[in-house]
Amino acid sequence: MLCLGLDTSAYTTSLALVDQHENLIYERRIALPVKAGQLGLRQSEAVFAHLKNMPLLWAECPVDLKTEYLKAISVSDRPRPLVGSYMPVFKVCESFGQFLAQSTGIDYFSASHQEGHIMAGFWSAAIRGGSYLVVQISGGTTELVAAEEQCPGNLRIERVGGTTDLNAGQFVDRIGCRLNLPFPAGFHLEALARSADEDLPGLPLAVKGAEISFSGPASEAERLLERGCSPENLARAVEVCIADSLAAAITRAWEKEMYNGLLVVGGVSANDFIKNRISSFFLKEKVYFAGPRYAGDNAVGQAVLASRRLRQKTACF
Repeated sequence: MLCLGLDTSAYTTSLALVDQHENLIYERRIALPVKAGQLGLRQSEAVFAHLKNMPLLWAECPVDLKTEYLKAISVSDRPRPLVGSYMPVFKVCESFGQFLAQSTGIDYFSASHQEGHIMAGFWSAAIRGGSYLVVQISGGTTELVAAEEQCPGNLRIERVGGTTDLNAGQFVDRIGCRLNLPFPAGFHLEALARSADEDLPGLPLAVKGAEISFSGPASEAERLLERGCSPENLARAVEVCIADSLAAAITRAWEKEMYNGLLVVGGVSANDFIKNRISSFFLKEKVYFAGPRYAGDNAVGQAVLASRRLRQKTACF
């Protein structure tokens, strides 16, 4: 038995297959091209790219995996599990998934992009059961949520904090653009920061309760660059600001509620410096991070959701 996951986010087309034991059998993704100097894509550009990429990913999949053994599919149908949450890019995998399910008779499921991220984190960190404080840090979202898998493949998610303006990934990309780094800038900014020295500039933290603002720190970072701060030191200062801001918000959220642990997901969480710095604030707590390969946008979480929901549906008959 194989279950298929599809995700068409703002910057990545993704496909994944897991078996009934949630072993990853096949996984492919294609990053959407962004022209030099741009800070992203228009939704129409991203939709067009996904329409080209999805058949390519499906064509690469071995024939025997696409026919006899495929039993269920789950797709990302919206950004977050909220009424009115919508982005055109997700209509691509939703439409492709519905066509495939209706053509083959396999079970069709859907969940939000955020739920896919969280499930990929639970799966890659081998977390089963309990209520967790989950921090999603990426270009599209910076949010703290209470998350619990109430029944297999179904998550209860409640927002408890997050950004009020720029997302962490947008902060990184905004400064990365000023430093003439390729987009998305995360990997390149992390590499640049490794050459920073001890004379780091301080960026302000703008945290109130569990709510974070990155627009002020980003503006100050731009001013520091104009005043001659080295690119290496500025890159490290951005990492410090993001990690310390998140740690402050996490601390406030934890004061109000008890959790079984902390899980950090999203593309920015693949940054080793940010991971280690966040962990250093919570040495007495259970802290988990999505595996580096599964921190950013991927379809593995959706494939796992499909597998768990199918087992739950089968058990009910």
